[in-house]
Amino acid sequence: MIVVTGAAGFIGSCLISKLNAENYRSVIAVDKFDNDAKNKNLEGKDIKEKINREHFFEWFDKHHEEVEFIFHIGARTDTTEFNVDIFNDLNLNYTKKLWQYCCKYHIPLVYASSAATYGEGEHGYDDSEDVIPKLKPLNPYGDSKNDFDLWALQQDEKPWFWAGLKFFNVYGPNEYHKKRMASVIFHAFNQIKATNQMKLFRSHRPDFKNGEQSRDFIYVKDVVEVLMFLMSHRKNSGIYNLGTGKARTFLDLTRNTFKGMNIEEDISFIDTPVDIRDKYQYFTEANMQKLRNIGYDKPFHSLEEGVSDYVSNYLMEQKYY
Repeated sequence: MIVVTGAAGFIGSCLISKLNAENYRSVIAVDKFDNDAKNKNLEGKDIKEKINREHFFEWFDKHHEEVEFIFHIGARTDTTEFNVDIFNDLNLNYTKKLWQYCCKYHIPLVYASSAATYGEGEHGYDDSEDVIPKLKPLNPYGDSKNDFDLWALQQDEKPWFWAGLKFFNVYGPNEYHKKRMASVIFHAFNQIKATNQMKLFRSHRPDFKNGEQSRDFIYVKDVVEVLMFLMSHRKNSGIYNLGTGKARTFLDLTRNTFKGMNIEEDISFIDTPVDIRDKYQYFTEANMQKLRNIGYDKPFHSLEEGVSDYVSNYLMEQKYY
């Protein structure tokens, strides 16, 4: 059995779709399952059993001999949430307990970290584990992810194979439920559809022109390909970046969304909301050499390819992956 936590969420549900496509039928879906919009992500998928995350460890004790691999994708991902206790509970302590169970029962583990750990990028975007103690995330979400990465590296007892993945800006189908935390492509599509125009955040830094804030945008289909690779690879444990290795501007992203919708560009700028302005990343770009060095050799979708597929095959028809 393959366990996926955060199963009803964006990346988790796409991973289950990929697992099903590769003929994995004994999938254990772990989530809270209290959000009807999220639960639509799982409709039609082949799932052996759904387990409430609060009951998962009790289930794990009973069924650990049947578990082959665990993907821990579930987390509180709201970068505008500043209640540290929420992140300590869901992102830090829950993951520590899962790690300890994987050690106890000798189960390999891949878990979701985040590029939010890099903060303003003053130490670059290199996934060398020597850099992790120096990183200064900009919000409690990033802190919780970095705190766990640090904790994992300090443990004497580790799962026999484990990997933490620093997801960069993931976009793609099955993020309909994410509201404010959905990708910029998702918001661009909906705003353009409603108004035939797009308003981007104005730059509040003199070294970046409006719309030239840049991120490493990675298509969710590439993310699940890497997850599948690690499940079969099962060696070279450690913490890895997961982006494309190529930063692109928000203007590039928006122009490609207009193109995918066959609508003429109309782009303007508004102030970045005050509650996130001082915690806003202006540039991220993953150094992907470490993952390449262990044998992952598939190409990533370009922004043009990813946005075109997402817009035309999913957003235009409100379809799921």
